[in-house]
Amino acid sequence: MFGKAATCGSLWDFAVADTVAESQRWILTAMRQHGQELVTMLWRILGNEQDVCDVYQDTFLQLAHHEGGRKPRYVKAYVFRTANNIAISIVRRRIVERKGLAGPVAGRKETNSPATELDAKYLQEVLRGCIARLPEHLRDVVMLRDLGELSYAQISRMLGISTGTARVYRCKAIRLLSAWMNKEE
Repeated sequence: MFGKAATCGSLWDFAVADTVAESQRWILTAMRQHGQELVTMLWRILGNEQDVCDVYQDTFLQLAHHEGGRKPRYVKAYVFRTANNIAISIVRRRIVERKGLAGPVAGRKETNSPATELDAKYLQEVLRGCIARLPEHLRDVVMLRDLGELSYAQISRMLGISTGTARVYRCKAIRLLSAWMNKEE
């Protein structure tokens, strides 16, 4: 997805440099610096290219309009937190839609075979739903560590917590997710 963007980067910089106000160029820099990591995290959360693109766009639009166009103190933290929140909203919306569609067939007995229940897509959706249910402080750490592949040191800086606290939050989140996933079976 970003392969084309990387090869056209210098051309894009040349063409856009004159059209973007000096006060807003930091947004382009943020896109360049954090875009690929952000897309990787979003892809793992959402698993859908269109949703990833929508969240990416919404994230940087919110960044551009943050406090009247002012640059946040911690741009990377703002970008990842905003994207995380938007992505979780999409996951929650999917769950509600799925429950609404499943309502009329809820009276039927399930005849799914074990092979069907172990389908990777099904497990991913269940896990995404469970992650969306986590308390925000636990969810943020899991999303950044496991889906965003950030180190505990990076997470602690982004969330303003200690490295040890980030590790404890992840451990608690994994235990909750494990319990919830086992109940789903």
